[in-house]
Amino acid sequence: MSHPILSEFDIVFAGGGATACVVAGRLAACDPSLRILILEAGQHTFNKPIHVQPYQYPFNQIPTSTTVTFNIGNPSPRLNGRAPIVPSGRCVGGGSCVNFMVYTRAPASDYDDWGVNGWESEKLIPLMKKLETYEVQPDLPTHGYNGPIKVSSGGCEMGVSDEFIQVGTTYHKRHYADDTNDLETCNTYSFADFWLMYKRYIDGTTGRRSDAAHHYVYNQAHNPNLQVWDGKRVKRIIFEDKRAVGVEFTSDPVSCPDADQSSSIARALKLVVISGGAFGSPTILERSGIGAEAVLKRCGIQQLVNLPGVGENYRDHNIVFVPYLAADEAVTMDALWRGESILQESLAQWNSSGKSLIAQNGIDSTIKWRPDDEELKVMDPVFQPRWKEFFQDRSDKAVAIFGALAGWVPLSSILPPRNYMTAGYFTLYPVSVGSVHINVTENGKEGMDFTTGFLDDSSDIVPLDFMYKKTREIFRRMASYRGEIAAGHPDFPEESAAACREASGPVDMNAPDIVYTAEDDEAISQFHRDVVQTAWHSLGTCAMKPEEDRGVVDARLNVYGVSNLKVADMSISPLNVGTNTYSTALLIGERAAMIIAEDLGINCVDLTRV
Repeated sequence: MSHPILSEFDIVFAGGGATACVVAGRLAACDPSLRILILEAGQHTFNKPIHVQPYQYPFNQIPTSTTVTFNIGNPSPRLNGRAPIVPSGRCVGGGSCVNFMVYTRAPASDYDDWGVNGWESEKLIPLMKKLETYEVQPDLPTHGYNGPIKVSSGGCEMGVSDEFIQVGTTYHKRHYADDTNDLETCNTYSFADFWLMYKRYIDGTTGRRSDAAHHYVYNQAHNPNLQVWDGKRVKRIIFEDKRAVGVEFTSDPVSCPDADQSSSIARALKLVVISGGAFGSPTILERSGIGAEAVLKRCGIQQLVNLPGVGENYRDHNIVFVPYLAADEAVTMDALWRGESILQESLAQWNSSGKSLIAQNGIDSTIKWRPDDEELKVMDPVFQPRWKEFFQDRSDKAVAIFGALAGWVPLSSILPPRNYMTAGYFTLYPVSVGSVHINVTENGKEGMDFTTGFLDDSSDIVPLDFMYKKTREIFRRMASYRGEIAAGHPDFPEESAAACREASGPVDMNAPDIVYTAEDDEAISQFHRDVVQTAWHSLGTCAMKPEEDRGVVDARLNVYGVSNLKVADMSISPLNVGTNTYSTALLIGERAAMIIAEDLGINCVDLTRV
């Protein structure tokens, strides 16, 4: 069957997420004559309030949202039979336009652990600096001050963070550090008093989200050779003798429900880059005949290349949110998220100065946490082998990040209108691994065979169980604490000392910790199996590893077994990274732009200068 060829381009990107925007934007700026096309299933994000106003980030995750795709995993006995749901960005700019805007960076050693030539940390650190304008503190050696992505404190200070740090450094006995994102510092608290300025992907002048779409692509609207076609779902890559020559696509049924669903082809004269993320990239490859024989055969797809690593190695971070009641006088995001009268006042201030709660995400204080000797003693021994094998002698590797959010993120559950604080905690290097593949449903339509792997390894739940107890002790000592919400906590017996209840204020800093029984401990574990979810940090499904080690791309991002086809997004990460992954997605984009320019013989000072 023939399909109309709409046009020819030099480079076609199959997917328009954060990394694609970085690569396409850098290449277009370097050589404006390059004809570049980005095909994105989602819609444009240009100047849309839900994407540029930071406070609106939770609304991208509500069940009716079309700015993310809700990827439904297979039910898991480790999650008490739940089918976990993992959202991924579904708009121009991808995750950079819908994420929580939390600025963290992985330890430099994470990239050295990849063991991939050209991706060593000493070669990547200059790119980390190149991509950012760090508005928080001047003259720090690992930060950049002239890049497209702005990092600032956001719009205003929230007192809940001060309380969290005060208790954390006193009760939890951890030190405080101004910069926990210097690529090595770990196990210290970090927050923003007004002078130190907490770190977010928010422009400190305009108060807008600092995303890849606006700062790499939309700012080049003057270049007619850089085109973004939204509402286009990539079906497969077109090959001639195993050389990628184009992309077949249709109008996306969600973004364009009334559009013609017939297929079209965009030809690529020089290169095709798949940039569909941890879910989109492996499934595009499989629909194109690249993958494991068994997967393709059951879907009736003729195999072009036997590449069994496609869709394997799925990794994520495991996160839990636990709500607490906050004092009426506490400054939180709740009234803003409920659309109360403060919203209009805050919007007016934001429009005039870039300040106010509009330029906030509510997350002002965190710690990259490693257990000390006393904490290790009380943690389940199941965690000990993992600790000794991976963490013990690597002091820059945090087990988890936990922190305080001033408010309750309104994703699904409805709580009575009042002020809340939320403890959020997620593990950074869980052992469990999953997979993402295409399949065919009973009615003959394409579906997804997605296994998250969450908590499959028995050691993964242990830090979560401990962090519930630790964060609870921290929160009940904070000045704004007014008790717990039983519905958002483990189901403790009524007579238990751990039972949740309202309170008139915090306990004394030196008060004894809650004593948990074996029954209470079981309730905590069951709670985590019921509620643990994605941290929206999916990666690894087109791993940059040797082909014999189930790799999918080589060090230059070339897909094994074919030519003129690369993958550039978080799916190439062979191992987990100890960070909120936006920073890594940007970094992969910067490195990919350099690689592609070198491969195409483009001599551009801007791509090599850091």
